[in-house]
Amino acid sequence: MGRQSAIAALAASDHDPDADWSLPGWLYTDPEYHALEMERVIRPSWQIVCHVSDIAKPGDWRTLDYIGESVIVVRGDDMEVRAFTNVCRHRAMRLVEGAAGCAKKLVCPYHAWVYETDGRLTGVPMKGDYPALKLEENGLAPVTLEVWHGLVFVCLKPGVFPTVAEMMAPYEAEVAPYRIADMRTISDVGVRPRNVNWKNVGDNYSDNLHIPVAHDGLVRIFGKSYEIGADDWVDRLKGDLVDKPSGNFWERFYQAHLPRVEHLPEESQRRWLYFKLWPNIAFDIYADQIDFMQWLPISPTTCVLRGMAFALPDESRTMKLVRYANVRINRVVNQEDTWLIERVQQGMASETYGAGPIGRSEVCLRSFARKIRALTPEARLHKAPPAGWSKV
Repeated sequence: MGRQSAIAALAASDHDPDADWSLPGWLYTDPEYHALEMERVIRPSWQIVCHVSDIAKPGDWRTLDYIGESVIVVRGDDMEVRAFTNVCRHRAMRLVEGAAGCAKKLVCPYHAWVYETDGRLTGVPMKGDYPALKLEENGLAPVTLEVWHGLVFVCLKPGVFPTVAEMMAPYEAEVAPYRIADMRTISDVGVRPRNVNWKNVGDNYSDNLHIPVAHDGLVRIFGKSYEIGADDWVDRLKGDLVDKPSGNFWERFYQAHLPRVEHLPEESQRRWLYFKLWPNIAFDIYADQIDFMQWLPISPTTCVLRGMAFALPDESRTMKLVRYANVRINRVVNQEDTWLIERVQQGMASETYGAGPIGRSEVCLRSFARKIRALTPEARLHKAPPAGWSKV
């Protein structure tokens, strides 16, 4: 059975001979495993770039840099959205700098090669000096793109994992009423470095057992309503706001003033809904707004958190204040989580730690670990194998 078939089978199955063990600590620190993981997990996975409204006009572009690649997503003159690597075909110069911009044409700042917004190479100074050059064969290298509910995703190596739409299909009816495609960005891209392996961020996001221990604020606003579940490719988590007023000002303000959103069903009015998509993207869906976060690997022990917030246009003072309260509440949660994951990362480097026992209720962590082990069987080892194991 090939690797793709193996992971598909294990993703859909509860059978895993190592199901009662967490992923071992060496997977969170080892450079050799990290290099393999980038090729087997991150390169074939879908990564969010922006909302389609962020590139509304012809020539509008956004970039995403990760695992040594820079991807540019651009709106063409024909209004189509396309993705390319941000690399000139002449001397590999980056065509654009920064996170966003607008250009009628993409002109290389090194030797002024000119590309159209649909990727075609149309201008080369001293073109006759290149006897082997064929313009039609040297357009920008395309990157696979998917738009799901107005959100733009790219994939460097498609066909290994399901599309975003396929992953989220079990939850389509629950997500559709939020009208994400009609939303606009209310908080542009923010990037926060973290001294942790990227998996530690995702593990913590889907961990249910630390909520009552480490997040007093969430306990105050959710009571005992917090739940988790794991599908083949998506973790679903949720908490419903309780009526008992919190002792914290911003939590109490949010509870009291969150307005009714008429297009949402009753069960969604006061629900905080969370989805984590394989392997490193999360959506926090509230009645007032939607946040996304992805954790992009930098090294075996560092990553960056990239986040953005979207909402339907609403300039009312109440909604603005509620959204601000949401930010204040989650700022505390993020600070608490950062403290936790940094110390977990330190513990992963200890020679005394192999793999930890994992409970039956930790369904999300079990689901993630099952797929990692399917992709790389050596991930079943509690201690790192001798150097060079990935080349054998």
